[in-house]
Amino acid sequence: MESVKKIISLLFIIGFSVGIAHGLGKGESMHRLRLATTTSTDNSGLLDVLIPAFEAETGIQVEVIAVGTGKAMTLGERGDVDVLMVHARRKEDEFIREGYGVARQGFMHNDFVILGPETDPAGIRGAKSAAGAFRKIVESGSGFISRGDESGTNIKEKEIWRQADIKPVGNWYKEAGQGMGAVIVMADDLNAYTLSDRGTYLSLKDKVDILILFEGDPILYNPYGVIAVNPARYPNVNYSGAMAFIDFVTSREGQDIIRNFRKAGQQLFYPDVYK
Repeated sequence: MESVKKIISLLFIIGFSVGIAHGLGKGESMHRLRLATTTSTDNSGLLDVLIPAFEAETGIQVEVIAVGTGKAMTLGERGDVDVLMVHARRKEDEFIREGYGVARQGFMHNDFVILGPETDPAGIRGAKSAAGAFRKIVESGSGFISRGDESGTNIKEKEIWRQADIKPVGNWYKEAGQGMGAVIVMADDLNAYTLSDRGTYLSLKDKVDILILFEGDPILYNPYGVIAVNPARYPNVNYSGAMAFIDFVTSREGQDIIRNFRKAGQQLFYPDVYK
């Protein structure tokens, strides 16, 4: 009988310990947030100031996965991340409409610019529109480096090609399949043109010779959204952490961090909630 009691006691202790371990694991997961975001927010350095402030306020540790918008949304569609920070409004709306995301909030913007060599062999400085600039690049036979990765920048580039009524194919057009920083460096090395978000370019401008040669067309407006992955579809996502992150980046504190973030004295992003 005594041996039976010892066995029962041992089983109870083991079961209790496993329960505690399981509870701790769940608790730890609620204090870890998986953020899929664009290379532009990462390359620009914005996350280096925004994330630590969020972690200090909430105690939630953020794991950043910096990829193009298309890849970020694929991660969200699989339930592999908790929250997205992206910049392709049409795809964001589709993501929510198809039940993958909830609680989208627009929280900041900047714009796209067309970069090229100082000599500007295509003469795009004189273009009347972004589509007109793209036409000049094709007509001059100049090189163009595309992200080619279904990122928000790549999606915008395709929109401009459609507006220009041009299908970009040929030796002059190269799809890099790389992040924005790498593409800027590649275009600089090859004396080619590319489309970039302004923030990433400003973060790299002291390291490259490539310049902003065209800007200001309304089509180049670049809004960013933050979206929680739908907990009704993926019960294991950290929805409370995602909402805490959304609340933070749209709060006055988060918006002030975005407003005050600068490189070489220039503002890279503009807050949309507290302007």
